[in-house]
Amino acid sequence: MSIVIHGINASPFVRKVRVALAEKNVPYELKAQIPFGQPPEYMKISPLGKIPCLQEGDFTLPDSSCIIAYLERTHPKPALYPENPQEYGRALFLEEYADSKLIETVGAVFFQRVVRKLVFKQESDETIVRNKIDAEAPKVFDWIESQIGDREWLVGGRFGIADIAMASPFVNFGHAGETVDAKRWPRLAAYLQRVFARPSFKGLIEEEHQTFKP
Repeated sequence: MSIVIHGINASPFVRKVRVALAEKNVPYELKAQIPFGQPPEYMKISPLGKIPCLQEGDFTLPDSSCIIAYLERTHPKPALYPENPQEYGRALFLEEYADSKLIETVGAVFFQRVVRKLVFKQESDETIVRNKIDAEAPKVFDWIESQIGDREWLVGGRFGIADIAMASPFVNFGHAGETVDAKRWPRLAAYLQRVFARPSFKGLIEEEHQTFKP
C-alpha cells in the first residue's frame, strides 16, 4: 500500500517526515492539508488537528516523531536512530528540543512574517520578531553550537533523526528572511550548510522556494 502524507511542504514537521522518507527512499504522495480550520474528516485521523498525518491503507498515524519512529520499523535501512542506548536517548532529546524550543523561537519568526501574511492576510508583528531574534534566539543558538562542537553530525557520527529535526526549523527561518550569523555561530552555520546540501533537504528547499516566489 502506498503512503500518503497529509500536510503542506512549508511545515517544519511535514519536512521532517519527507526528509526521512527521502533518506529511506520510500515513495509517497503529499496530500495538501493546512494546520488551520481542518475539516471534520481530517480531525478523525489527526485528533490534535496537527500536520503531518501518515495514511497507509486503513492505518493512520499523526505527529512527525511518531511517524518517523514507525517508518524506522517498517523501513529500517538506512537507520535514522542510533543503536547505542545513550546516543539513542540523546537523539530523542535533541529531536524534542528542536520540535519545541527551537520551533518556539525561529518558527515564531516564520509564523509572523510568512504565515500571518499568506494565511491570515495580516501584517507581521515585528515586536515579536525582534524579541525572538534578539532576546531568545542567541541562547538557543549558543546551546546548539555547544552540541555540535567538532562533530560532523549531532549524534553517533552519522546523519540521523537529530539532524533532520534540528535543521528543519532553520529552513523556515530562511523563508522568513533570516540567517544564522556565521561569525557568531560558525559551527551552527557550517552544520546547516552540510545538512541543506544533502539531496533529501536540498530538493525540498528548492521546491519550497518555488512556493514562496512572488
